[in-house]
Amino acid sequence: MSRLLLVVSSIALSLGGTAYGQATKSDDAPARQVLPKNERPGVWQPPEHGVQIPLWPATTPLAKPDSGDRPEGLGNGTGLVGGRTWNWASYVTRPTMTIFRPKGHNSGAALLVLPGGGFEVLALDLEGTEICDWAVQQGMTCAVLKYRVPQVWPRENDKQVRPKVVLGLEDAQRTMGLLRQQPSSYGIDPNKIGVIGFSAGAYLAAAMSNTEERTYPLADAADRQSPRPNFSIVAYTARMLDDSKGRNSLELKPWVTVSPKAPPTLILHAMNDPMDKVRQPLAYALALSDAGVPVDMRIYSKGGHAFGMRPTADPISREWPGQVKQWLQNLGIL
Repeated sequence: MSRLLLVVSSIALSLGGTAYGQATKSDDAPARQVLPKNERPGVWQPPEHGVQIPLWPATTPLAKPDSGDRPEGLGNGTGLVGGRTWNWASYVTRPTMTIFRPKGHNSGAALLVLPGGGFEVLALDLEGTEICDWAVQQGMTCAVLKYRVPQVWPRENDKQVRPKVVLGLEDAQRTMGLLRQQPSSYGIDPNKIGVIGFSAGAYLAAAMSNTEERTYPLADAADRQSPRPNFSIVAYTARMLDDSKGRNSLELKPWVTVSPKAPPTLILHAMNDPMDKVRQPLAYALALSDAGVPVDMRIYSKGGHAFGMRPTADPISREWPGQVKQWLQNLGIL
């Protein structure tokens, strides 16, 4: 059996499983119902008020995800968040951005949303369109990125390593360039374009904040724009902390670089996150601060992982949108 088939088989077993998209239940919460993931072929389509745009022309060759040419698939997570299912897409070979226009007042600000999903799937409602529903109400143009997945992070000497080329990062940088290259088309200020990422998407938000280097051939004027956001919001981030150094170490993974040119950053996390421990964002925040980058943190005792913007019994799920709005006002973005 080929390596690609082995990878695809393992991915198919795990997509939408219990490892992602389930906030930790409170001590007094009932046991969670395990739902079928209902995986099926299909291409994700946005709500009616969103306009989906390919990142590259159909003729532009792109590196494929680990699933190769497998047709795009849809499904739902096996647990509820805020009492509702969350839905995912995967096997994405042609990335897109979906634009949502502000309702009423237009502040000129734009928000690029990077959903999580462990680089296996994309939680395109929980950590995508639902975030844009909020953003447009604040007067922001919002873009949800459907980036290429799945992409397995390999292991060497029993340690996880970063792929030499991160497909999601390429897609995020391309999207930022497209937004900056035609700001009038989207009604935005090219100096007020930020990013928010969740879990795997939070890693991408941090990565694009700290580098302008692209790993794909420059195609047009959009790729000559800076891919670095003007502000960055990092929610329950992953793949940052080098936990091989011991419990109390706050050293970053070898592949994490921090630049003094990184934008002001807001970090959101719950102390009881069972997937990405709070030391992940603490390590990143300290590194940003050491580099002279303004960084704010909002850490709550409870909330678990992958709570998105759905209200639950945990205060973080209800309060963090207001915290973000105030932070953006403090920066002069809103």
